[in-house]
Amino acid sequence: MHLRWIDSNSVSNHDVADLPALREKTDGFLWLDIPEWDDKAEALLANEFHFHPMAISESRNRNHIPRVHVYPDHVFIVVHAPEIGASGHMHYLELDQFVGENFLVTVHGPLSPKVPLQAALRETDAVAARLENGRLHPTSPFGLTYAIVSSIARREAEMVAEIARDVGLMEQRVMADENEDPQKFLSELFAARHELLTIKTMASQGSEIYRRAIKLTTFAPSEGMDLMKDVLDQYETVAHISDSQLVFLMGVTEFYRARTDTKMTIAAERLAVIAAVTLPITSLSSVLGMNVIVNASTHWVALAVLLLIMLAMSLILLRWAHKQGWWG
Repeated sequence: MHLRWIDSNSVSNHDVADLPALREKTDGFLWLDIPEWDDKAEALLANEFHFHPMAISESRNRNHIPRVHVYPDHVFIVVHAPEIGASGHMHYLELDQFVGENFLVTVHGPLSPKVPLQAALRETDAVAARLENGRLHPTSPFGLTYAIVSSIARREAEMVAEIARDVGLMEQRVMADENEDPQKFLSELFAARHELLTIKTMASQGSEIYRRAIKLTTFAPSEGMDLMKDVLDQYETVAHISDSQLVFLMGVTEFYRARTDTKMTIAAERLAVIAAVTLPITSLSSVLGMNVIVNASTHWVALAVLLLIMLAMSLILLRWAHKQGWWG
């Protein structure tokens, strides 16, 4: 756990044992960051902060969607940050926040065993570094949570930009009609779609959570309300950009699939021509062949007549297939 006291002049680090004393101070606010859940963390939230059991339970367990609970003196908000894993799998990095008038408590996880802890702490560590370097000067817990959640939204926007660049390169390959492996290329297209859809979902859900928090929160100062409205705007912007990029990606996918389906249709028509031409000949030869060509002798006249019949059938079928438009 990391406990910091933040005032107008400085940022100081403290031991968790100093928490009761810091709770009595009024010349700043505290930030308690809990990287991993344990019994000690649960006891602090329950006995020192007296948070609602429902909020503590949701901090302990995984939340698959964002959540918000507004209380008289604080608001509990759950948001997610995206992390791309192996084979394009998107991990949801959960961040739980208790935002009060003079405190901010952040709880990370639970995490998948495949996700390193450093990934979950990316935004909070970056904000902590800015605090200690003097590049960030929040005046309230709302300013601090704004810096953290803005980093998450900014990271989502950067990921959308990276995916958009990859989609643009895939679109160039489609328009150039490169000889792609259809299965592999479609997998790339759908992996990009999955990543965009996941980011859009996170941003859309985050915006709804902050919209409700703004509506219900009454204890926050006007500055804090303005900051939450800006977070809402950031999430909505990411959602809209992701949605527009999804539309473009679906257009690229549909164009590629239409051209691939057309090629398959043409191949099937050509196979139909081959089958139409060869099947009657094969049937005729199988029935009459043994009666024309035998072990002891060959009936040359009958064989010649049979070959002429086969040739005539082939020409007739090819002419018919040409009239049907099956081949040029």
